[in-house]
Amino acid sequence: MILHVVWEHDVEVFRSDRTKIPVLELKKFVNPNLWNQYKVLVEANEDWIPCENQFPQNSTFLTKHFLERLYVERLELKTELFYKLLERSNNNWEAVLFQSLVKGFGLNLNGDSFLASAQSIPFSLVRKTQGKPLALEAILMGQLGLLEKDQDAGFFRKLKTIYTSYQQNYSLVAIGIPKPHFFRLRPSNFPTIRISQVANLYQNQTSLFAKITEANTLEDFYTLLKTKTSEYWETHYTFEKKSKKRVKSVSQSFINLLIINVIIPLRFCYDQYIGRDKTEQLFSIVRDVAAEKNSIIQKFKALGLTASDALESQSLIQLKQHYCQTKRCLECAIGNSLLRA
Repeated sequence: MILHVVWEHDVEVFRSDRTKIPVLELKKFVNPNLWNQYKVLVEANEDWIPCENQFPQNSTFLTKHFLERLYVERLELKTELFYKLLERSNNNWEAVLFQSLVKGFGLNLNGDSFLASAQSIPFSLVRKTQGKPLALEAILMGQLGLLEKDQDAGFFRKLKTIYTSYQQNYSLVAIGIPKPHFFRLRPSNFPTIRISQVANLYQNQTSLFAKITEANTLEDFYTLLKTKTSEYWETHYTFEKKSKKRVKSVSQSFINLLIINVIIPLRFCYDQYIGRDKTEQLFSIVRDVAAEKNSIIQKFKALGLTASDALESQSLIQLKQHYCQTKRCLECAIGNSLLRA
């Protein structure tokens, strides 16, 4: 049976054969104040979030409790990529970690490009490069198109020679891999620097996935993910220009991003996969990580809600992107509390 639901019944509704459709008039069953509050939220088109003007009224206890639920939702969303990578790699978790870490080193701007390059390399080849300095660095840079132009630098020619050899012997194909961007990036985030760092991470670590799954503290992760560039990049950011000598190790804040966006979500996914529940342990670790600093976190802070750790900053991103922007106020604990006020 088709039922037409309206707030106020003022116009008859008919089928194509001119028979009347039954109508349910909500005005008789819903508190008018509740309806008016709801209209205020969904019609707030010019506000940053629908409840921007009422947000400071919310209870801190309610908000903090809701944030934990949002964080689990965010972890579950991120597992979708891991399962796709797992399927493509024939259930090879080491390969999934490698591809996810390479993507993480690319950050938002170059993440997709870095991931495509990692996926184009058989993980068996990644294993074979261990113990062979510069091999994985050359392969990743070659697949990203960073070795296409002719350069006079001896190091460039060395990398290109190494890459060409692997490309021919393993039939590596780089078609369809987007070129990485340098524009709008700080030099420390240039693709050349980040690729060298992730390549050296795998040069110096064996069975990294097993170590990641056994790590129990934030300090364990810092130790496992500590890496730096190869020597050439200590005096360069690009092949074209020499710079002041500086050892380019990954910073703690950068490792924090890897932990937030790759390591904890991957651990969560793997625990689900093997039927193990270590959610509380993961929560404890991510609560030891400093909150992220971005425009969403800053705006919520201005509204009176400060993220005290990475769990809460990730939750606020989830709230903004998946609730506020789509006006899912009825599914939001904060929105519900305002409607009941």
